[in-house]
Amino acid sequence: MLTNAAAKAAGAQARAYKLFDQGGLHLFIAPTGLKSWRLKYRWKGREKLLTIGRFPEVSLAQARIRAAEAKDALSRGTDPSNASRKSPQADTFEQVARAWYRHGRPGWSAAHAADVIGSLERDVFPAIGGEPVAAITAPQLLAVMRSVERRGSVATAQRIRQRLSEIYGFAIAEGLATIDPAARLGAAMRDAPPAVPHPALLSAEDCRALLTACEGIAASRATVLASRFLALTAVRLEAVRGMHWSEVDFEARIWTVPAARMKLARAKKADPRFDHQVPLCAAALAVLEEAMSTFSPASEALKMNSLIFPGRGNQPIGEGAIRELYQRAGFKGRHVPHGWRASFSTIMNEELGEEWRTVIDLALAHSNKGKVEAAYNRSQLLDRRRVVFDRWGELLAG
Repeated sequence: MLTNAAAKAAGAQARAYKLFDQGGLHLFIAPTGLKSWRLKYRWKGREKLLTIGRFPEVSLAQARIRAAEAKDALSRGTDPSNASRKSPQADTFEQVARAWYRHGRPGWSAAHAADVIGSLERDVFPAIGGEPVAAITAPQLLAVMRSVERRGSVATAQRIRQRLSEIYGFAIAEGLATIDPAARLGAAMRDAPPAVPHPALLSAEDCRALLTACEGIAASRATVLASRFLALTAVRLEAVRGMHWSEVDFEARIWTVPAARMKLARAKKADPRFDHQVPLCAAALAVLEEAMSTFSPASEALKMNSLIFPGRGNQPIGEGAIRELYQRAGFKGRHVPHGWRASFSTIMNEELGEEWRTVIDLALAHSNKGKVEAAYNRSQLLDRRRVVFDRWGELLAG
């Protein structure tokens, strides 16, 4: 039989383990150090696990009393897991979900983290947040998913289902649940509609027409130049909005985009190994030269830390500034800032052929390497990427 002293002394190990008391009652110790009382029992021929409460909040004596109450419920033909729904000591879904969120948050971007916790607080916690995590059934989760589907948010429902399954994977690893009731919900859910790609121009002639139209609009010169530079480099908008002069090597004709402004896992954003180098064609250099003569401070020290394409108050140009520019140029619904990446990939693959596909993907900061190859093959094909961007610049210049 177990003692309170033994329960208190039990420390975390690399793997979860159990200290048994009697009659199926045991103390579960997770690798994180969390300790909770569990009762193993059988219901209608099936083995089940009842979470009684955490130690030391629930003492050994209290755990024995609750185990006895559970067995009494069994003798009366009642599943004790159903009775546990009313127990304030059981780990609730919301408690576990927030623990999962805290565990994953360091590796997520701010936008993704806000989307994750927002979806749970809006659609899940009000319905099942207070239920014991181990007692929730698949039909309960399906009811939550269908309420999201009924408002037309089918893709959102699919994302939430994935998050529910990840939460239960976390709960199982921590010993707070034994099964994932979200694992097979997809069979009863509506299929998400196919993703709608960003509008993008797919011919060099149309791309030139858009850039020419933008030159004729009364708009901020910084916005017009940022638009042209975005087109010539095919990067993501955030990379251009936050661009500083210190990132440009004019002699080498290279722009180094810091990993912090790349679309990466949060853990990679602080690692300079994941910086992205963009070869600058003649047209891109011409844009920078105009920006330097128009916006750059006279002081060299000030210049290096200043924005290349400043907006109001020396802040980055607005997120919607270039999109609005394209709408005013008559290309609403035909092209958006992110569309330059599709334009570049489509046109250059057609222009150069299949043998250049890998180089074009690297130019977009994409990689088809597997994890093992990526660990050893660190070639960036910079010279070949320069050939691609030089040709791209010629096509946009006409």
